[in-house]
Amino acid sequence: MDTLVRLCDVSKDYGSGPPALDGVSLAVAPGEAVAVMGPSGSGKSTLLHMIAGLDRPASGTVTVAGQRIDTLGEASVARFRRHQIGMIFQFFNLLDDLTVWDNVMLPAQLARVPRAAASARAGALLEALRIERLRDSYPARLSGGERQRAAIARALINRPGLLLADEPTGALDTAAGEQIADLLLDLNRTGQSLVLVTHNPDLAMACTSRIIRLADGCIVSDTMASEARMEARP
Repeated sequence: MDTLVRLCDVSKDYGSGPPALDGVSLAVAPGEAVAVMGPSGSGKSTLLHMIAGLDRPASGTVTVAGQRIDTLGEASVARFRRHQIGMIFQFFNLLDDLTVWDNVMLPAQLARVPRAAASARAGALLEALRIERLRDSYPARLSGGERQRAAIARALINRPGLLLADEPTGALDTAAGEQIADLLLDLNRTGQSLVLVTHNPDLAMACTSRIIRLADGCIVSDTMASEARMEARP
């Protein structure tokens, strides 16, 4: 597969004001790490929601892993997302009444992964993310960085081909944010495809190889991160 994500002439209008997306076309290759940047209201989150199947375009097509997800019904797109897409959010979205272990295991249970295989995968992820000791803890007792590590483990439990991250360091202090950035970079180095929405240019340049900038629902630039790093040098 040469293209993991393809949007063709995608537009979205919520009925008031300018379009959230206006004729956006882009492609993401397997194993690529792409940052999406732009000011508030530029269409970043809408773009991510299109790729995740959480929203539908008014026009255009959205294809992920060879599947036209914009044509799927709600149940079908939910099944597709459980198997093909992992999501990380700014505020973690962990369930407070479940332990770290149960939060991580939940997507596997919903996808009907055999319990033994899911348990082995969850244990390996918690160990790799250095939070195995917290498996029986509840989210409220964790630091922000620990909660985001748990959320990353949850996103990866079903071995998704695509990882989507929406401001994954936005609620963290600098040190925790740098640790999460290192984790995302390590994941991409092992072949994990990543689309990252962020306001933080340092995060974009550290974790991705390509930076797409949006303004008023349109792509205004699509450059390699190495070029951005050179431009940022004093």
